[in-house]
Amino acid sequence: MRDLYEILGVPKDADDDTIKRAYRAKARELHPDAGGDEEHFKELTGAYEILSNAQARANYDQYGDPRGPGGQGGTGFAGFGDLQDIIDAFFGGMGGRGRAGGRAPRAGRDAMVDVRLTLEEAASGIRREVELTLPRTCDACGGSGAAPGSGPVRCQTCGGAGAVQQMTRSIFGQMLSTTTCPSCHGEGTRIADPCKSCHGAGRREGNEVVTVDIPAGVAEGTRLRLNGRGEPGRPGSPAGDLYVRVRVAEHAVFNRDGDDLHCELRLPMSQAALGAEIKVPTLFGEETVAVPAGVQSGEVLTLRGAGMPRLGSGAKGRLHIHVRVVTPTDLTEDQEELLRHFAAMRQEEVREASRGIFGRLREAFGG
Repeated sequence: MRDLYEILGVPKDADDDTIKRAYRAKARELHPDAGGDEEHFKELTGAYEILSNAQARANYDQYGDPRGPGGQGGTGFAGFGDLQDIIDAFFGGMGGRGRAGGRAPRAGRDAMVDVRLTLEEAASGIRREVELTLPRTCDACGGSGAAPGSGPVRCQTCGGAGAVQQMTRSIFGQMLSTTTCPSCHGEGTRIADPCKSCHGAGRREGNEVVTVDIPAGVAEGTRLRLNGRGEPGRPGSPAGDLYVRVRVAEHAVFNRDGDDLHCELRLPMSQAALGAEIKVPTLFGEETVAVPAGVQSGEVLTLRGAGMPRLGSGAKGRLHIHVRVVTPTDLTEDQEELLRHFAAMRQEEVREASRGIFGRLREAFGG
């Protein structure tokens, strides 16, 4: 830890007034609002808290620790304890938080509404009407909150400034602090005769229908912004924005991966072995895919340009067709005989045919 006297720039026998003056001078230089370094300002303040307290300073001078021998126990002083308290006392309650004021321009808050689409709608794009409930400027008072024919009046407590000043005593002497007016809450005006339609709020909730043009290729979670369609601001200030969040339902056939789509093709064993031309569904109609002879389960056939449109582009992604070869389970006797003959030609061992109870009876009686 740096020497506390060195941090303040005072000798070890400096009196309380010298320490206080040194702190004031350095604090004005190092305070972040004056372009100084916050860490150095904190270090300076910590040194002053210790050296301005008689017991803590004595412990520091004797033991090198303001807490006493071995650093045990409390310092025995209250100090400010919180850096923000010191900043507020020194700089009149501002502390980098901004000065309280009157009715500054304030835009309305943004709003959000969800719109739900099928995958086909997300692929083609759609114009959708969305119903929502939002506060809107009161028609009766025009957003002022005052009854028609009247208007807001100046706050008598703060004189319309929206803030009040108070003289307080601190380690630096008398300090002037500025706080938000408790009567008008920083508005600078008060409503003497509230509007009966909105009860002085200046706005009322209402239902409305908004038409949204949703472009082709939107994905789950895409947000579309409608400027100025959010909540109203103060009179003379812009409204917030409305964000339309897209929700896309899961599809029974296709899984989406960015601009690409995936689906499964259940292929009979004969078509997998011999190859075929198969019609497969896409989001834009059927397309023919060439299945090569000998295709195996797990192989993927790809159709370019059959996926999702790329947002803001005329191009489309790909459709990945995952092949699944299906083994027949309901063979007729003729079909089974043909398969056994095929297996014999390929010298493939298969299980013997089950003769059944009637077949065994015919054999037993020479039938």
